[in-house]
Parts: sequence; structure tokens; C-alpha cells
Amino acid sequence: MAHRTRKRRLLGAIGVTAVATGTLLATTTLPAAHAEPVQAAAAGVTVRPDPSYSGEKFEGWGTSLVWFANATGDYPPAIREKLYKLLFGDDGLALNIARYNIGGGNAPDVKDYLRAGGAVEGWWKAPAGTTREDVDWWDADDPADWNKNADKTQRWWVDRIKKDITHWEAFSNSPPWFMTESGYVSGNFDAGKDQLKTDSVEDFAKYLVGATERLEKAHGIEVDTLDPFNEPNTDYWGTELGPDGEPVGGRQEGAHIGPELQQKVIRALAPVLKKSRSDAEISAMDETNPGTFATNWNSYPREVRDLVGQMNVHTYGTGQRTTVRDLAKAADKPLWMSEVEGDWGDGQSFTDMRPGLGLAQRMVDDLRELEPKAWVFWQPVEDYDNMKPGGESAKGGNWGEIQLPFSCTSKDTLESCPVYTNTKFDTARNFTHYIKPGDRLIKTDDTSSTAAISRKGDAATVVHVNSTTEAREVTLDLSKFGRVSSRATVTPVVTSADGKLEKQKAVRVTGKRATLTVPAQSVTSFLVKGVSGVATDAAELRKGHTYRLTGAQSGKDLTIAGDGTGLVIRSTNATDPAGQRWRVEQVRGQDNRKRYVLTETATDKRLAIRDGALVAEPDEGRRDAATEWIMSTTGDGTWTLVNAATGQLPDVSGQSTNDGASVGVWQPNSGANQRWKVTEVTGG
Repeated sequence: MAHRTRKRRLLGAIGVTAVATGTLLATTTLPAAHAEPVQAAAAGVTVRPDPSYSGEKFEGWGTSLVWFANATGDYPPAIREKLYKLLFGDDGLALNIARYNIGGGNAPDVKDYLRAGGAVEGWWKAPAGTTREDVDWWDADDPADWNKNADKTQRWWVDRIKKDITHWEAFSNSPPWFMTESGYVSGNFDAGKDQLKTDSVEDFAKYLVGATERLEKAHGIEVDTLDPFNEPNTDYWGTELGPDGEPVGGRQEGAHIGPELQQKVIRALAPVLKKSRSDAEISAMDETNPGTFATNWNSYPREVRDLVGQMNVHTYGTGQRTTVRDLAKAADKPLWMSEVEGDWGDGQSFTDMRPGLGLAQRMVDDLRELEPKAWVFWQPVEDYDNMKPGGESAKGGNWGEIQLPFSCTSKDTLESCPVYTNTKFDTARNFTHYIKPGDRLIKTDDTSSTAAISRKGDAATVVHVNSTTEAREVTLDLSKFGRVSSRATVTPVVTSADGKLEKQKAVRVTGKRATLTVPAQSVTSFLVKGVSGVATDAAELRKGHTYRLTGAQSGKDLTIAGDGTGLVIRSTNATDPAGQRWRVEQVRGQDNRKRYVLTETATDKRLAIRDGALVAEPDEGRRDAATEWIMSTTGDGTWTLVNAATGQLPDVSGQSTNDGASVGVWQPNSGANQRWKVTEVTGG
């Protein structure tokens, strides 16, 4: 979930200067104006989109429905329709994925103390007179204990958007109060301790599946994935009681559920889901950052991992994205970036470019380093009153791409309950409009750019972020495509302080290159037409070619040790390279999950993991998964090698840089001692 407190989750502003000021806009203009490219230029950058390294079909862009759907589902039609068009309309964010929150719900005698929109109604129906002390009354098999009409406001949104949604996910922030240790859905009294009662695990599984079944039946939708957790292994979710015994702290639903208890929930959920009328798969575990996700996932035994159909991670922390990328490839499961939001500014503003640039760079980084199949906002609609100066911070904030008061009534209009958009809304559309479901993300060598090829494979999109305060010359090098038409063009669509999604004149590609100038503090979608396929020499890893694998940290080559079996790092031996040259053979798989066998040419020994050790073994007999490697890169020229059998990576022991240091195996951790530069030494 998003912000427990903004102090915890306030994301740093990027180091640029705002260039725009102005008044708040009550409505959003979606200009279609054409503008000439900016002529002045600063230091240039070359971007090389590389379709030889592509992802699976991208599922699209999404949002959680809470809390905005709960807050606005009973708003006047004009306001709801305005929000709908901004979120799901073709001129808005054009989202196609939605995450429905299965509310937990406090006891009937607990006065609401959660933030506006945060009190999502649970699907239970308590007997008259039930209090917070009554925790043993619920029976999943008794229809009288279910409220099939629960949560009308969020469910209004389900009906309104269901024609737009291609993937529904249900998730839980907290179990109902009667399944918790504290008796409140805002968390345990000790936020670092488990909140779900161990004797309620089975009931919790039945509650989630029962709510999912009822949601599907009532609305005629199919829920594809069900995640029982939200940032579970954190200390975010706590309840504090005041002197009168009523809660005064903890403003949203949340539940600490540590890795061991997570496993119990997954084990309980799987058979209940299998017996249900729903075809949903389990997704897990929506952890707050990649590092904590990895801690949780690595604690799961294989049989628990096998019960999870999709891996979900948030990027409120940004380290170790490549760790989770490699864990997903090892598990051969789809990976989502399933939630993030942030401020990226210095107080509430609807014109400051910094929030838009900050969000855009986060999207670029997530797409490049995680390689997710989907990218999902926390909630693009935020409470204007909570974000204005004097709200949760003195200066206010820029959470959400759209803001409106969560306190509007049935008598309000768009004039009295205005809808605002900030620059994050504008820059996000540079991604959501031009990288579409069915496209494939591809590698680039520029950290400010992400790229994709179209579903049909006959066009490409490059989204580039210029966070500097000067115009920048950008050269697109299209030489890695197999075919570049003589009529190929690049059309820039620019968002800056001067305009939103301004479509400029197309530029002709010459010599497989096109150079364009983008404004200062801008996000530009380059729409490339007339390219397709993959150039013969595009891939860094080519079948039958031979390479040196040089440690990114040590600068030394992966080498077969003197015993002929172990692996070490040694300086390049140009005169006698025996033991240092590895021939690449693709054996199976596709896209960025291709599997390779690496065989040292002088010894004819292949790289494998046997009995927990990295070994060089004779390349003879059956090649099993222990001899196969999935190779991943962010486009920086270095790669990780994920073993298809164990999920482990070659890892220089102790992060040593010494000649002769041993190379073992370890779980992915994004360390430089696990990355290898690939240098071709002979052709096929």
C-alpha cells in the first residue's frame, strides 16, 4: 500500500530546478497541438534500442482501486465520469489493469479513524450487537455471515471499468478485525509482530476466496490473480490506542505477516482456491521493495514457491531490482511491479516539472531493471485536501497524478469539487499511450530511456527523460534492427513545461540514425516507424561465438581452475587463453528468458552447478537444467547468469578481486561480484 506516513515514504526530489509556475487547473486539457522541434541543444546522448533482447508480451498499465474508488464511488456522475476518462480513457492514462481491494473491516463498535477512503468495508455480516470483543462468530460456510452487498463504492468502479480491464487482481491489506491479534485492521500494537492470528489462517484463506467468488459472480468478471498480502514483512502497520482505549494511530488497513506466516497462508490458500469457482492464481507477496521481497521469497521452500503463479513487488525502495528480476526468471514466473507512488517535488504543485520527471525516471528504471510484465500505480487519484499545504506535511505533496477532495458530497459539481492533474499525469501518458499491451520491452544502453517494439513487430517506441535544465540532442541509433526502411521516420511527442504530449514533425531516418532535440526538463516519446526484425550482429550473445566473461567488480576473467573442475578469476592471458574462453549455445527458451550452455573451448568443459558448487564438467552426455543459464542485462554491457536448475548465480567468493579467487554460487543479490562483462573473442 502507499503511504503509512509521508515521512516514511517521501521520495527524494531529483536535482533539477522547476521552470514553471502558475495557478491550479480545475480540469485537464489534452492538447493535440503540433510544435516544431526545439533548435537549441546541449550535450547529446545516443540511444541504441536493441530488439535482440526483448521481454514477453507486456500486459499493460494498472492501478489499485483503493482508496480513491471507495471515496468517490458515490460521487455525482459528472465527477465520476471525469475521473473515469482521466484514468481509463484513451486520452487519459488509458489503464487496462485493476487491483480490487478485499476490505478487512473493523468491528461495528469501532468509530472510523482511518484516512479518507481508507475504511474499505469487509465482506462479512456481523450479528446485531457484535463488538470488537466478539471474534469467534464467523463461519465461512454460513451464507448469513457474508454481506454480498458490501463495498458499494469500490464496486461501482468495478462495473464502470470492467469493459476496459484485461487483468483483474484481488488483494488484501488486512484480514478482518476478528482474525487479527490486535482486534483492529490498522495493524498489531507492535507493528513488527505478526497480525494474523495463526488459528485464523484457514479462515483468512476462505474469506479471500469467498469474497473473490462473490465479486466475480456479482459483476460478471474473472479475477486472474489473488494476492493475500500487502507489504507484509515491514513495521509500517501499527495500531495505537488513546487514553480512552480508542485507536488514535494507524490510518489505514495493514498487517505485518512475516515470511513463515506467509508460507502458512499460501499453503492454506492454494487448496481453497483450487476447490473454488474462481480460476484465479495466487500472486505474492506485494512487498514494499525488492530487497525485502527477496528475503521473503528466498525463505519459501520450493513447494510453496510452486503454489505462487505470479510474483508481485513494489519499488518504494529501488535497490536490488535485478535480484527480483533474476528470481522471477529462475522460478519461470511472471513478474509485476505491482505498486508505487511518490512525491518527487517540494510541496503540492500542478505545474512543477520535477514530480513528472521523477515519476518518469522511476518508470524507466523499473522497466529496465525489473523487466516486469506489468507496471501498476498505487492510486493515481489522491485526496487533494490531504495533499494541500497543511495536510500531511507543511508544504503538501504530489502523491497521485490526479487530485480531488475525498470529502465531496452528492450536491457537488466539478466547480465545487474540482479535479486537478499534475505533471506526473502528463509524463505518465508518454508511457501509457505509446507502450501498449502486447508490445515487448527491449534493451537500451541509456539509463534515461526505455524502449519497446510493437505487437506486430513493425514499429518501436523509445521514451526518453531529460531531467536537466538544458535542451538535449538525442540520436536514435536503429542499427540493431534487422530492417530499417528507406522511409523510416521518428515522430517526437514531447511533454515539458511548455506543453503536454505535443506531437512534433516527423524526422526522416538517415543511415539508420535520427537526431532530434528535446527541451529541458522533458519526457519525449519517440515513435519509430519502418523498423522490424533483428540485425544479424545485434545480439551480444550469438550462437556458436566465443567470449570472455570478465567480472564487473574484479576486472578478471572467469577461468577454469588448475584442478580442471573448479572456477576462479584470473587476469586475461592473451598468449595462453586456455580455460578462459566460453562458447555460447542457445538450447531453449525465448525472449529475455533464453537458456544457454557455456562451454570452455580449450577444454570442452561446460559450466554447471553440481551438489551446490560451480563446476566445469565434460560437455558430454545429457544436458540437464543444471547446465543451462538464463542471461540477463540492463543494457550496461554486464550480465548475470541464472542457473535454470537452482536459480543461483556465479558469485566471486568474498567479493575478492585477487588473481585465483574462487568463484562459487549464491542467490541473486545484485552484487557487482555476480555480474560479468561479455567480450567476443572469436566468431562462429
